[in-house]
Amino acid sequence: EIDKQSVKKGIVTPILLEINVGDEESKTGFSKEEFYENLYQIAELKNLSIQGLMTIPPICENNTILCKYFEKIHNIYVDIKEKKLDNIDMNILSMGMSGDYYEAILCGSNLVRIGSSIFGPRMY
Repeated sequence: EIDKQSVKKGIVTPILLEINVGDEESKTGFSKEEFYENLYQIAELKNLSIQGLMTIPPICENNTILCKYFEKIHNIYVDIKEKKLDNIDMNILSMGMSGDYYEAILCGSNLVRIGSSIFGPRMY
């Protein structure tokens, strides 16, 4: 749908692909198994430009386990980046939020999302 709307507007939209690293039903994103097939299909869409990956790991009190989730996505990011595929730039690795940004940066994240640290907790 993003590609269709981009075609209508005559623009190329930069996007990140989300991987559901913990295979959690409560979260969106591609499973690790379906990711590569979709990556190649999305890369063929001329009005989208894949700029990188993003993920939100399961809530985890153990930093060693948390970092294993981040490292899985970092490895996928590096693998794709080294392939130098058409329409895939891999400039952005977005991992880490207010509660785990430090570990995410240590594991290679170059874009963290720290909204609740800035604006406070969400009001649902």
